[in-house]
Amino acid sequence: MMDLKVDEEEVENGQPVSIEAFASNSTLHGLSHIFSYERFFAKRVFWTLCFLGSLAMLVFECNERIQYYFLYPHVTKLDEVATSHMTFPAVTFCNLNEFRFSRVTKNDLYHAGELLALLNSRYEIPDTQMADEKQLEILQEKANFRNFKPKPFNMREFSDRAGHDIQEMLLACTFRGTPCDPSDFKVVSRRFSDPVSGKRKALTAVKLLVDMAWCSCWVGRESLSMAGEMKQRPKSVKSKRACIYNKRVISDGQRDTNHVQRTEVSQSL
Repeated sequence: MMDLKVDEEEVENGQPVSIEAFASNSTLHGLSHIFSYERFFAKRVFWTLCFLGSLAMLVFECNERIQYYFLYPHVTKLDEVATSHMTFPAVTFCNLNEFRFSRVTKNDLYHAGELLALLNSRYEIPDTQMADEKQLEILQEKANFRNFKPKPFNMREFSDRAGHDIQEMLLACTFRGTPCDPSDFKVVSRRFSDPVSGKRKALTAVKLLVDMAWCSCWVGRESLSMAGEMKQRPKSVKSKRACIYNKRVISDGQRDTNHVQRTEVSQSL
C-alpha cells in the first residue's frame, strides 16, 4: 500500500498536484525515480523497466498460484516398511452408508428417520430436489404415516437387520490361490458402519476391490502401510464406483509379490 503525502498549500488552493509531486511523496517503491524532477533520461528508463518487470512478475505469480489452487492438487503416498514377521495384519473395510435403504421399514423411518437424515423433525422429506426419483417415491410411500400405529423400536435390532451383510457383499476372495469365503471374515463392531475384518493371520499383502461410496482400511500393526486410490469399476463388477487399496510389504529385504489377496465386494440397495 502506498502512502501519499500531498502538499497542504496545494490542496487548500485547489491546485492539482503535479505527477512529480505525487511520485516524490509516494512510498510505492521505484515510482519516485520514474517521475522525478531530475532530467536523467537513462535513469528514468531503467527504473521504469524495473518497475514494470516487477509488476509483471507479481501478476504472473498471482495468476499461476490461483490456477494451481483451482486444480485441487493432492498427493498419494506409498510407504514400504521392511518386516521379518507379521502375526496379524487384519484388514477392515467399512461403509459410510451404515444402513441399507431397502431394509428400512416404515416403523424404522418413524423412529429413526431424523437420525438417518431421511426426515426432518416434522417427519417431512428434506431436499427432495436432490434425491433419486425411484428412491424418492419409495421414501414418500414409507414416510406416509397417516393412520400409522408405530411399534416398539430397538436400535440394536435395527442395526443388525438393516446393516450390511458379508454374505451378500463378498463376490470372490482368494489368498495365495486358495479360495476364501464369508466365514473368513467377522464383524468386529457395529459402532462405526459395520466394519468387517479378515481373520486370516498369515496375510502379508492385500488388494481390496470394494463397491462402496466410501471405504477405508485399517491394519493391526503399524509396520504395515497402505495407499488408496479411487478408480473406475471393472466390467465384472456391476456397481457405480469402486475403491482399490493396494498394500505391499517387504519381507527380509525383498518385495513379496506372491502374497496377494483379492477380495471383491458388492453392495446393492
